[in-house]
Formats: sequence, C-alpha cells, structure tokens
Amino acid sequence: MRGLNKVQVIGNLGRDPESRYTPNGTLVVRISVAANRSYRDREGNTRENTQWFNVEAWGKLAEIMNTYLAQGDRVYIEGRLQTDRYEKDGGTRYFTRVVARKLIMLGSKNEGVPPEEDDDPI
Repeated sequence: MRGLNKVQVIGNLGRDPESRYTPNGTLVVRISVAANRSYRDREGNTRENTQWFNVEAWGKLAEIMNTYLAQGDRVYIEGRLQTDRYEKDGGTRYFTRVVARKLIMLGSKNEGVPPEEDDDPI
C-alpha cells in the first residue's frame, strides 16, 4: 500500500525567488511562503500566527516561479514535504521543505498567468 505525502499552502512570498542551476543545468528555485492564521485566545483576544514554509521547485515550474513571482505575491502551492538531515557543529540538523508540483498565482501582479504543473524530478 502506498502512502500519501501532500501539502497545500496559501500565502505570500516573503522575498523574491532565489534561483540556482544544478551541475547538469536544471534550474532550482526556492521561495519562502508565509501563511497567516487568526485565532482567539482564552481571554477572547484575536491573535495572529504566521507559519513560514520553505518551498523548492525544479525545471519548468521553477522557470515560471523565477519569471513571474516577486516578494509579496499571493500563491497557492501544492507539493510534498521533504526533510533532509545534515551535520553541523557536532550535531544533527534537519531541514524540511515543500517540493512544489503545482502553482497557482492568486491576486499577484501576474494574475491571469495560467497555473502550471511539473513532473516530480525526485
């Protein structure tokens, strides 16, 4: 039986996309997406909470993100979670990101650009 690893995030870009190329020439783009949540505390006061998501895209989807997205744009991202482990200062560190498969631009300056999907390269 197969498992399910699916993430959906709606939020705003915290900074402009950062791009790099792999040694074989594949474009990889990273963005940071802030998803805000409002709730009431025990005293009835409205509180805000922001959760930041590190998002990575490859290939054609990365090209679209790099071309059309900028800080502040509102986006819908769909993908999967991936956690990597590395050693630093004698300890094990973990880094979790969303590997994007789908992007829909919501109310950005590029509204009207068609949503795109890309095959999962990993």
